[in-house]
Amino acid sequence: MSIFQGISYEEELKKNSELKDEDIQILKEWYKKQPHLPQITDAELALFLHKTTKTTIDSYFTIKTHVPEFFSNRDPLGSKELRKSFQTVTIQVLENKTPEGYAILYGRLIDPDPSNYVYNDTMKYLSMTLDLWLHREGTTNGHIILFDMKNVVFGHAARLNPVGLKKYLIYLQEALPVRLKGFHFMNITSVMDVILNMMKPFMKKELLDMLHTHTTLDTLSKFIPIDILPNETGGKAGPLMEFHKKTIKMLEENRDWFLQEETKVVNESLRMGKGKTATDLFGVEGTFKKLDID
Repeated sequence: MSIFQGISYEEELKKNSELKDEDIQILKEWYKKQPHLPQITDAELALFLHKTTKTTIDSYFTIKTHVPEFFSNRDPLGSKELRKSFQTVTIQVLENKTPEGYAILYGRLIDPDPSNYVYNDTMKYLSMTLDLWLHREGTTNGHIILFDMKNVVFGHAARLNPVGLKKYLIYLQEALPVRLKGFHFMNITSVMDVILNMMKPFMKKELLDMLHTHTTLDTLSKFIPIDILPNETGGKAGPLMEFHKKTIKMLEENRDWFLQEETKVVNESLRMGKGKTATDLFGVEGTFKKLDID
């Protein structure tokens, strides 16, 4: 099976007026002097240009290397854990964007039994969905994360752990090459207070300012047109499970790409200066040491 190539750098230059070839060339010169990093394409470099670029690139590959529970064994066909996660949760990028051009990553339980929910596998599934979308679509005006809390109970919250939450929130804030414009939770109940109490210590002010919780569609509609949501959430976009099946099929069809991506890791023995460890990234007592890159 041939590996899907995704959006090309030439296509990115045509569609993104903010993208300047000279910026990419400067970034490539820096990248050539970073022997610990894996091979990075020009199209991938373009994804990082809207953030503190060099820091974000290093953080992206370093965190992926040191958090195997989220970023290893990502075989959508061969992993029993992933197959079970596909039956427990739906995670999808909605087909329609907001009027501002923001893409929406939507997640929701499809199996309400807490004993079937595994946080690490869900985060792996989420990262795969988003990684493939970025690879296919490239840059966009912005992204919104929307988690639908329908059927989430205290049994689900009990299966979360602060270390796992911390790792993903650090990755989201320090490394993921997206322009995050909103972080929303809909259909919330009292269990949301427990979850937020676990999350907030690891959230920076910028992310906290984007955080919104909604008990009704009225408040959500101020940020997202309800019509673009799946039918089951009160929208008109179409059946939730239809979109879910399309997402899983897309992940399966790109199995070879995921297997190739797993090889793109940092070689700490080649890093200039001292190599990074998981302790450097996430701390021993819960403190996070920020990656220091010139």
